[in-house]
Amino acid sequence: MPRPLSSMAQRRYSNPMCNKHTCKANQAVTCRSVKILAIAAISIAGLIYHPQAASVSSELKIPDLGDASSSMFSSQQEYQLGRGWLMAFRNQAPVISDPLLTDYLEYLIYNLASYSQLKDRRLELVVVDNKSMNAFAVPGGVVGVHNGMFLYAQNEDQMASVLSHELAHLSQRHFARSVEKQKGSSITNLAALLGALVIAATAGGDAGMAAIMATQAAAMEAQLRYSRQNEQEADRIGMLTMVNADLDPMSVATMFEQMQRSSRYYSRPPEFLLTHPVTERRISDARGRAIRYPKRQPKDNFEYHLMQARVQFYFEKNVNASIKRFRTEIKDDPKYANAHRYGLVLALTEAVRLEEAQRELDLLLENDPDRITYLVAQSELWVAAGKPRQAIALLERQLEYNPDNYPLTMSYYQALLRAGDKKGAEAVLTAQSERRPTDPQLWYELAEIRGLTGDIIGLHQARAEYFVLMGQPDQAIRQLNYALQTVGDDHTEAARLKQRIAEIQRWKEAMNFS
Repeated sequence: MPRPLSSMAQRRYSNPMCNKHTCKANQAVTCRSVKILAIAAISIAGLIYHPQAASVSSELKIPDLGDASSSMFSSQQEYQLGRGWLMAFRNQAPVISDPLLTDYLEYLIYNLASYSQLKDRRLELVVVDNKSMNAFAVPGGVVGVHNGMFLYAQNEDQMASVLSHELAHLSQRHFARSVEKQKGSSITNLAALLGALVIAATAGGDAGMAAIMATQAAAMEAQLRYSRQNEQEADRIGMLTMVNADLDPMSVATMFEQMQRSSRYYSRPPEFLLTHPVTERRISDARGRAIRYPKRQPKDNFEYHLMQARVQFYFEKNVNASIKRFRTEIKDDPKYANAHRYGLVLALTEAVRLEEAQRELDLLLENDPDRITYLVAQSELWVAAGKPRQAIALLERQLEYNPDNYPLTMSYYQALLRAGDKKGAEAVLTAQSERRPTDPQLWYELAEIRGLTGDIIGLHQARAEYFVLMGQPDQAIRQLNYALQTVGDDHTEAARLKQRIAEIQRWKEAMNFS
């Protein structure tokens, strides 16, 4: 029995960048300035032009972003570039849609941002389906996290140290500053850099490294010199964010040490360590800075360990092996026994050993009956057992206390769908698409459910928004033209469709898609 959407991080190739509120010509940036930002955006990740990367990226579909002949650009232009970059990246890299994992990371990032020096806090998270250790930031507020990071950070403070570092890159506008450093150089183009990062996302880092490491020696040396300056500043500002957020600043050094230990198991360094080299001096500097602040114990948020177990289960190839491992860890690691038990519930549900799963879940709910992560697991278990009405009743009660909660809402949608209430499921997704208009998975699911309910116009409209977020404006316009053919005498709806077509057309021309 396939797992419902909310219980399984599904791989999608999508790229939220634009919606009906943002795809307008007056928000488009000049091609010349965008190209400058494009050079800066990826250089923060340590990716430099090389013919091997260019050959790989020649098949990638990206907007034509013009020339790099001026370095005058604004924060708003950075924001637009970031969303354009995210569009291209999500279209070609493996990203996941897991409401629980996304909700956890979004809350952590937004909380850290509130204590950071970041002025523009319009942030967008992309979770990459990759077991390797990597995180990155792109101008305009795009933060990327490989779900594999949960396999390396031992607690939330360590994860927060990585995210605080990336937010520091954004707040200090290292991208824009690197433009001045690289002015007049010819070491990079957007297609090559995007190609290398997509390779890193799909190949676990090794192929991405190969595309980078053979670069011209002089250009590499110049880039690394400047990168070290950025890294030192991001270390300092990132630690200050940790202190302001009342997190343990010593976690920066301990995370560095964890990265260093983990790298010993790789034939080549993980992607994150290529762009954020960890040395004994860097660890020592982090410890030296941390001891200047009042000592704090890591808060060790238990929810982090639940997400860690969720990711461990996701990457497990064999469900029976996963069950055996979680049972062993419950005995061997009593401090986090309930996190391991949660992983066991997921594995048993996947194996359709539902009575066993319910017994384990009952132990969790007995002491923590209001934890949303457990309630979602209960909903999924009931749906898997053919009891969607029980799941619906549970979720409706919870949504009264937690209105619009993303994981609960998506579980509610799945339960309604399994119960045969297609109209109700459609209404839930329509409301959710208004709250999260840049989530391509929502539009994909909405198109599917509208097809089931016979809402053909709505189906084409949802597909159009999905294709916009996929960076495929021609496909989006085609879907809206299909909708136009079915509106009949509804002149109001026809006018809305024509307006949306015009908006997408202007956006396409402004971005100069090739």
